[in-house]
Amino acid sequence: MSNNPSGQQDANLTSSVAPAARKPDFPDGGLRAWSVVAGAAGLMFCAFGYVNSFGVYQEYYQTHQLSTRPPNDISWLGSLQVFFLFSGTLIGGPLFDQYGSVVLWPSALLFIFSAMMTSLCKDYYQFLLAQGILEGITSGMIMAPGLAAVSHYFFHNRGAALGIAVAGSSLGGVIFPIALTKMLNNPKLGFGWSVRICAFMMLGILLPSCAVVRPRLPPRKKAIVLWSGFRNPLFVSTVLSNLFLVMGLFIPMFYLPTYAERAHGMSQQLSLYLVATLNGGSFFGRIILGMAADRLLGRLNVLGISGLATGIMCFCWTRAHSVGAIVVFSVIYGFTSGAVVSMLSACFAQIPKDPRDIGTYIGMGMFCAAFGALIGTPISGVLVSQSGGFETASTFSGVVTIVGSFMVLVVKLLSGKGVWSIY
Repeated sequence: MSNNPSGQQDANLTSSVAPAARKPDFPDGGLRAWSVVAGAAGLMFCAFGYVNSFGVYQEYYQTHQLSTRPPNDISWLGSLQVFFLFSGTLIGGPLFDQYGSVVLWPSALLFIFSAMMTSLCKDYYQFLLAQGILEGITSGMIMAPGLAAVSHYFFHNRGAALGIAVAGSSLGGVIFPIALTKMLNNPKLGFGWSVRICAFMMLGILLPSCAVVRPRLPPRKKAIVLWSGFRNPLFVSTVLSNLFLVMGLFIPMFYLPTYAERAHGMSQQLSLYLVATLNGGSFFGRIILGMAADRLLGRLNVLGISGLATGIMCFCWTRAHSVGAIVVFSVIYGFTSGAVVSMLSACFAQIPKDPRDIGTYIGMGMFCAAFGALIGTPISGVLVSQSGGFETASTFSGVVTIVGSFMVLVVKLLSGKGVWSIY
């Protein structure tokens, strides 16, 4: 008899916990859920949107503070920033799963601190530490909790909700390049105050965004890294496909202004606006294709199709010779590549059975995919320097992106739902 109460208690405990783990009740809407989406969009506006404006810095550094450095050295700054942005999710995601949104506050303050330090930089190693490493890590620690929180509230509409949240980065990628271009060309402001003004603007957005982003589920008490995920063929194949996609994805984003100015004589100010037009296209791609992923095609299908379209556009990059053609390319490339970025997190979020593990899976997956960003842009920088043109970089980015899109087929096969299934 002494064992029965304990057994009954365990059974009651199991019955109370299991439903939350096996079949969570997702709101899929409502004021609270959409306020979390709005907050996540604000986080993405600052974290990923500011990183998306690195093409402006790439061109500016080549003619100002780092003019004695070759392009591939400068591209390492952007590549490291993206690498640590994705890697930072391995810290922010699991911490969010274990401690909730409290992790956002120190991350946001350190992110603003890194931007302030960048405004004071003069030497290459200073930019490397402040903008490349610290800013990258803290932006990833901001991004992961936002994406995980949205996934707590949405299941059937997760693609659209994440698309809207990630579209915040597109909006930031439009506003920051335009603002930076205007301010950097204003002799009364200069580099330091241009960056500091952006930092103050991000502080005003991050504070309310951190306040509204909250987890829906109770925290889990597992290890920070769930090593069992790396024994899951579905997770591993998703990681590999995303690694190749990310490897090629950011190359045109970083080099498009330089290509337009050096290869076709576009003015520096106009070339820097290309970053804004590219991110404007990604805004619509993330929302429209995110909705299509939920209602019509499936998230993996949208990832593969948009990845293939992005790879084809990479080959078209150096075929744009006029100002109008380059602008059209930037809009279309933004539309297709934007969906890839938003579907990365959506595809990782649908792998774990327990939604309390979503932040950790997003962090682990994006950390692994980050190595593609780490090597892709510097390789293209070497190709540009050695060839004196952008054709080889265009080919490289196109090939690796298309390889990543075809690897999505492997993910579909391993999912057990069939290649043509909506998944």
